[in-house]
Amino acid sequence: MPAPESPVTISVGDVQVSGVYARPDDPFATLVLAHGAGAGMEHPFMVGFTNALNHDGVATLRFNFPYREAGRKFPDRPPLAIAAWRAAMEEAAARAAAHSDTGPVWAAGKSFGGRMASMAVAEGMPAAGLVYLGYPLHPPGRPEKLRDEHLYGLTLPMLFMQGTRDTFATPDLLEGVVARIGQTATLHWYDGGDHSFAVKGTRRTAAEIGASVAAPVAAYLRSHA
Repeated sequence: MPAPESPVTISVGDVQVSGVYARPDDPFATLVLAHGAGAGMEHPFMVGFTNALNHDGVATLRFNFPYREAGRKFPDRPPLAIAAWRAAMEEAAARAAAHSDTGPVWAAGKSFGGRMASMAVAEGMPAAGLVYLGYPLHPPGRPEKLRDEHLYGLTLPMLFMQGTRDTFATPDLLEGVVARIGQTATLHWYDGGDHSFAVKGTRRTAAEIGASVAAPVAAYLRSHA
């Protein structure tokens, strides 16, 4: 049986954004998930990913950034995106605290959402760890424009889930970043995956792809429970 989902309204200053919370029986962790720049929290990848995590014993809260909630296409600037992250984590932490058997609260994001999560943590947002679903290390074809400086000051566990064909992260550059971060960072290559984790020549829905990405993430969370 899938974990029951409940709608959530999160206040970000004077703005309200939508979220969806799901809690299976006796979860060992909670994961808060932010979407990428081009799709909101109801994208099938996001839904498939969180549903699979729920099945594996992880409570989840996925949410929209303010720009997506307002129907705009251009992502929020970092200060507002970070404020949204803080508000979502506070909501998830409060729900976890209401159940003594709910474990640590992690922050995760697809592309832009993961980068904003890391910036929020760098600015002091509490989190048990970070999970990046396709970290946008640099714009496609612009490996000189690295987005990595704030990562080296982070000391919490970090999992980089990255497709081997992802044009937002040249493999040798990402491996160098992870090595420089040190033992707290783990890189998991998704063989043949692009920035959306789609594998060329393999026909799967976005929901199925999201579910396939969830398995190694759940295993990582369990290893840090």
